Amino acid sequence: MLEYNGIYYQTHPNVYKPAEDTFILLENLQIKRRDTVLEIGTGTGIIAIKASKKSRMVVATDINPYAIKCATKNIIINKSYNIELRQGNLFEPVEDEKFNLILFNAPYLPTTDDEKTNDDLNAAWDGGVDGRMLIDHFIDGLPLYSNPEGRVQIVQSSLSDVNMTLKKLEELNFQASVTARKKAFFEEIVVITGIFKQY
Repeated sequence: MLEYNGIYYQTHPNVYKPAEDTFILLENLQIKRRDTVLEIGTGTGIIAIKASKKSRMVVATDINPYAIKCATKNIIINKSYNIELRQGNLFEPVEDEKFNLILFNAPYLPTTDDEKTNDDLNAAWDGGVDGRMLIDHFIDGLPLYSNPEGRVQIVQSSLSDVNMTLKKLEELNFQASVTARKKAFFEEIVVITGIFKQY
């Protein structure tokens, strides 16, 4: 059993283990008490668990079936019963629902075909050739699932073009900025926060 700031959790060999990118988001969540929260790619579920302690309810999704099982155990351990888990890719499991806050620790590593792995963990870090494959799909879907004045928080790396993310968010009427940074071995990990301004 592992512990981080009062959250107890187990990991699984086929699920992304919380690391610097997880913890920078955990430490910089901008949640309001009445928020409905969506987390894409929940992994072990610890971000959803932290969000659930500060919000009305959380929907957490993951494409990886092992992640759903792992997160279920961790939700029970932490008695975080205002979380609903759904398996699926990106926004597929939420249909036409809208949220006050959407969270995504994106798979952001630039990855060639030779670097891909044939396991469930590949989806946790494989960002395609330029690292933006899932980031761009995620951003494109945001306006459909965000309430007016809804917020988004994305974790990504300097390796996958932070300025492009800011530009794309602004084109979709999100006022966006980098709200946290952390130097890593060969990159900088950032949290980008945006507010949806419908005109």
